[in-house]
Amino acid sequence: MTERILAIETSCDETAAAVVEDRARVLSSVVASQVDVHRKYGGVVPELASRHHVEAIGPVVAEALERSGVGIEAVDAVAVTAGPGLVGSLLVGVSAAKAIAWRRGVPLLAVNHLEGHIRSPFLDDPEIPFPAVALVVSGGHTSLYLCPEEGEYRLLARTRDDAAGEAFDKVAKLLGLGYPGGPIIDRLSEGADEAAVPFPKAVMKDRSLDFSFSGLKTAVRRLAQAEGIARGSAVGGEISPRVRDVVASFQRAVVAALVDGTLRACRREGIRTVLVAGGVACNRRLRRAFSEAAAEHRLSVHVPSPEHTTDNAAMIAAAGFLHLERGRHAGPALDADPNWRL
Repeated sequence: MTERILAIETSCDETAAAVVEDRARVLSSVVASQVDVHRKYGGVVPELASRHHVEAIGPVVAEALERSGVGIEAVDAVAVTAGPGLVGSLLVGVSAAKAIAWRRGVPLLAVNHLEGHIRSPFLDDPEIPFPAVALVVSGGHTSLYLCPEEGEYRLLARTRDDAAGEAFDKVAKLLGLGYPGGPIIDRLSEGADEAAVPFPKAVMKDRSLDFSFSGLKTAVRRLAQAEGIARGSAVGGEISPRVRDVVASFQRAVVAALVDGTLRACRREGIRTVLVAGGVACNRRLRRAFSEAAAEHRLSVHVPSPEHTTDNAAMIAAAGFLHLERGRHAGPALDADPNWRL
């Protein structure tokens, strides 16, 4: 029997809604970005984010239903991101989902944002085998999970300071390149010399799989100050070759740390299936590196299509199907949990 989920995602600065059928058939996916709102601040302002979610949630849900071609009457459940994230932003989505589920008399499904990211590769390939190691890498999260079976997650490692996406944003801000930093650095790095600066790779003294990017960020700042390029990268609208080499070298170091940590986790756990998800998974250098690693180490690496890497509601629906199938319904007392651990 065909089942359809309406999903809502408002954990940070994207208001998103989607209708997904039978686990992986995306009937519609609508994302309203707030990048232009937060760009001048160099990062997400929580109060502004929640206000814009309030304004956008109705039109975004309506558009997702219209594009799906099935309408609200054909929705069998409503899934929503309940955490982690910005509490004000989460509350907008949770409130909307509760109202829709109550009005329709269908199950309400509370989804962890990180589980949504881990399920995103399945939108492109529903038959990915388990067990798997999942790397979730975004502006707010950099974590490794062991997934022994579908719907089971065990934290293997996480960042001890900045998330990878956060480090991209901070380096781009330091060099005056703009926001968000990830896409800008990705674009500037193409064709540049990524071996120009031998930036260090953090190694945990306790030999854990945890990540750390604060030392790398500090190394970029010191070099930029020493060479006089801090916040002075764009001169007359042009980015100097030296700055492009610096950001390419920085990107190489980040990618190397992410790939190396994932490979170590696979070796330790005896896993050959890798899931790579989150906004940074859209980075072209990272995708190439994992493709090369897959060939060299005979791994099966699965990265979602670019539209499913950044925050979106289709991935929340993909995770919601697991909850629906297992009868894990949330009640009217569902509340946002900004610190919800997977």
